Amino acid sequence: MAESAYVAGLVIQNPDVLDSPRHSALVRVTHWIHTLSFFALVVSGIGILLAHPRFYWGETGAVGTPSLFDLPLPFLVTTPTYVGPSSWGRSLHFLSAWVCVLNGLLYAISGLLSQHFRKNLMPLKSQLSASSMTRIVSNHLHLNRPSEEESLTYNVLQRLAYLAVVFLLFPLMIWTGLAMSPSVTSVFPFLVTVLHGQQSARTLHFFIANFLVLFLLVHIAMVSLAGFTRRVRAMITGQSVARKEPL
Repeated sequence: MAESAYVAGLVIQNPDVLDSPRHSALVRVTHWIHTLSFFALVVSGIGILLAHPRFYWGETGAVGTPSLFDLPLPFLVTTPTYVGPSSWGRSLHFLSAWVCVLNGLLYAISGLLSQHFRKNLMPLKSQLSASSMTRIVSNHLHLNRPSEEESLTYNVLQRLAYLAVVFLLFPLMIWTGLAMSPSVTSVFPFLVTVLHGQQSARTLHFFIANFLVLFLLVHIAMVSLAGFTRRVRAMITGQSVARKEPL
């Protein structure tokens, strides 16, 4: 059935379709910039990792010294006859990181000023009850598709996850990234000394990156469960289209 009808210049909206604002323009723009920059960070980060898939704790670490743990990956080191992935990976990683940081700052500052976080992401008291939390966790574990009404807002797990990513994981990602830069730590040495060295910062950076990738995979899975096409359309157009449940 068509969602609207055109009669002599009059648009009659189908009552079975609800078209409501979902995301502001700034949220949508920063979301897609962040998506592209994060993808570039993951790709370039893998390239950097392949150059030395070993992790240490402390200030220094190299081949021949004891490692904290090793990944079962081959060493792809740049040689005079072979340009390894770390050569282009570091440049792309550095560029993408600053795009991600500046874009994230814009989103965070705007979200605080517009009260986006308080209105849309701060959990309600009723959502923090044991019964509500149990129900939401059970629905996720059983892959139950949310109702139309539930799909128009964030549940408590989504709110807590988004707040943790914005105000915990990404700040830690930026901190550990800066702590690996000698030019930055020469001016702000406390960034690395608190973490017990550059190799410690690199190890923490790796684990935080894995948490963010895990969050991304779960995010995509939940979007697919709730209706991938509609969710993506809402993040592009800013409008959420939901059909009324039949009586």
